[in-house]
Amino acid sequence: MENYSYNSFMLQLEGLNVPEDSTYPVFFLFFFSYLFIMVVNVGIVVLVFLEKNLHQPMYLLFCNLTLSDILGNSIMVPWLMVDILLPPSKRLISCYECVFQAFTTHMFGTTSHTVLMITAFDRYVAICNPLCYAAVMTNRMVLKLTASAWGVAFVLVGVLLGLTVRLNRCWSLITNPYCNNASLFKLSCESVFINNVYGLTFTRVLLTSSIGTMVLTYTRITMVCLTSRNKSLNSKALKTCSTHLVVYLIMVFNGMSIITLHRFPQYSDHRKLCTVLFHILPGSLNPIIYGMQSAEIKKFFSKLFESKKVLPSSSS
Repeated sequence: MENYSYNSFMLQLEGLNVPEDSTYPVFFLFFFSYLFIMVVNVGIVVLVFLEKNLHQPMYLLFCNLTLSDILGNSIMVPWLMVDILLPPSKRLISCYECVFQAFTTHMFGTTSHTVLMITAFDRYVAICNPLCYAAVMTNRMVLKLTASAWGVAFVLVGVLLGLTVRLNRCWSLITNPYCNNASLFKLSCESVFINNVYGLTFTRVLLTSSIGTMVLTYTRITMVCLTSRNKSLNSKALKTCSTHLVVYLIMVFNGMSIITLHRFPQYSDHRKLCTVLFHILPGSLNPIIYGMQSAEIKKFFSKLFESKKVLPSSSS
């Protein structure tokens, strides 16, 4: 242990191991991915809040997912792009910035689960109790669900990082493309037993609650569809639930890949890439899979383009 690294204010990020001849292609790949994520997600949020026809619980709850994608990618991707252009010795970050980056990263991962859980509840009520939907999914209920999704994530992640911040650091190298809780407490020379126990409990409770919610709601929805002869109801259920389920499976598969690769140190570069894709893939695909397949959003864009075509002809 070297004295200069004890509780060092500046930390060094290992970053991605990108070959020198691939630096700029990878940089521009991340740049255009980030640009696409921001434009599409911000565009959908603005569209939902401006278009009155989209002021429905399903779309308002979906906006939470787009906000989570914006948050998760805004903090991580720009920093990663800068680090790609720098030599490893210059990839420095202050401990405060590192903790903030870790907090937003874990908030993104946690809210991805909690938001999809409350969205599953919305689909359950809409399909299994359609006559009670308007009475149950009021504006107040939407606000309560939104507050619970973000509030639970904030408390869980706050405790997670709080337990790590209290530790003294003996090392300064973050063996990750960006800061997260695990990479931070690995810098400590103190016992991290409490951190490991809480982290494992946190992960298991979140995954169990998330998977359990999906299994229960989709089992009930499937039973209703199988016993119902209403083709319109079954078509609506298939359309809305399939998009919701695909978004969830992409997130879970990506997360499980990271957890699995942690057990194989020889594939550390693959794990690093997966951690980056955990942010970029959902942020890029969620708006396409979930947002663009809705009839209301398609109708809005078609009207918008039609009005633009009509204006020149009407003015002539």
